[in-house]
Amino acid sequence: MRIIAGEARGRTIDSPPGNHTRPTLDRVRENLFNMIQTKVRNARVLDLFAGTGALSLEALSRGAASAVMGDNDRTAHRIQKQNTEKLGFADRAEILLADWRETLRRMEGRQFDLVFLDPPYAMTDLREVFRALEGLTGPDSVVMVEHEAKVPVICGDGFEKTDERKWGFCAVSFYRKRAEDTEETGRDAE
Repeated sequence: MRIIAGEARGRTIDSPPGNHTRPTLDRVRENLFNMIQTKVRNARVLDLFAGTGALSLEALSRGAASAVMGDNDRTAHRIQKQNTEKLGFADRAEILLADWRETLRRMEGRQFDLVFLDPPYAMTDLREVFRALEGLTGPDSVVMVEHEAKVPVICGDGFEKTDERKWGFCAVSFYRKRAEDTEETGRDAE
């Protein structure tokens, strides 16, 4: 695997042996970042189920201000630290050995512009994750979920899907906070 663009362009990153961690393919990462390129510079990134950290590392290479990577797998955690140090991004990265619940609990009071979710493909009901993200994201934040192309993600009521792209077996769905009913707010103000 390699970093596709930015200051670490072309540099390789490591991934754990075996198939327990499923890194985002280079072509998927490239297309994903082409779609969000205007939102990456100076962004605060949260990467849950971070695996190798490839998505966060790509964002940092492209100018993101900071990235938090959370994963409960010890080998993935070690690889994230190794990759972050190898690329010189340790000063802008926070790497947590924690499941998604603990990672989000530790992030209370913070705001993120970009959120990457790459859960195991069997985990399609993400309502609890999205509920926890409501307080960590703003109206311009983008939440991206990598999932199996044939299986939709369940996100709940607080977010709405704005786009979805498919690359073979893999898909990425894009979400933002559901806009409040401004018409009702306008009536109350009159």
